[in-house]
Amino acid sequence: MRRRRARLRTVALIGIDGSGKTTQAHRLADALTAAGRPAKYRRNASGRRWLGRLANRLGRPDAQRLVGRDGMLAVESVLRWLAIAAALLSCLLTGRTAVMDRYSACQYASIRANGGHRWERLARAGYRLFPTPQVTFLLAVDPAEAYRRIEERGTDHESISWLTAADTAYRTLPEYPSFVLVDAGRPAEEVTEQIQAHLETWLPADEGSDPTRPPSDVSPPPSAPTRGDVNPLAAQARP
Repeated sequence: MRRRRARLRTVALIGIDGSGKTTQAHRLADALTAAGRPAKYRRNASGRRWLGRLANRLGRPDAQRLVGRDGMLAVESVLRWLAIAAALLSCLLTGRTAVMDRYSACQYASIRANGGHRWERLARAGYRLFPTPQVTFLLAVDPAEAYRRIEERGTDHESISWLTAADTAYRTLPEYPSFVLVDAGRPAEEVTEQIQAHLETWLPADEGSDPTRPPSDVSPPPSAPTRGDVNPLAAQARP
């Protein structure tokens, strides 16, 4: 009841590449809007894929070989910060729920997976300005399955070692106990059902409904018989 009265401002979907964040974030924004809670999908990318493509054009194998590990983490942190800030401001002005495809935890996990732990303290200082989402879904999937999905879509490439390191990084974050774990290894429809079922208590109740009133299809309990009433079971039991 408290959740229904509260306004759902921000929902975040996080997880390793190939976990289905983008698909589920789009579906969630559409479902919330259809349920009377206008929502907006926001993709808070770090620019890592863009940096990788740029590196390939310049003859380098990846972004880290182009700008170095520290340079890559700095660029990622700044670009994601700007994306999240723009998303929050937009939803604040429009009054819509922000459905975040990636959030600050994704940057902390990226820093840990890359071994740049000293950068995490700086990133946390900058990202502290942002509110904690009311619900954060961690889409958990086996790195091998995530790798298969990435290769199947064919738009980018990630190594098994990187995906495994990123998966471990998410699970070691101090925020991990607050995440809602979703089994993202299941078919997409089942993942959608898991997410939407968890958010049911945040959706507006039916207009005019009273949460303290029993459902209309439940018959009221029978009243106790008065002195003049005949109890048919008792009558059958009499000799």
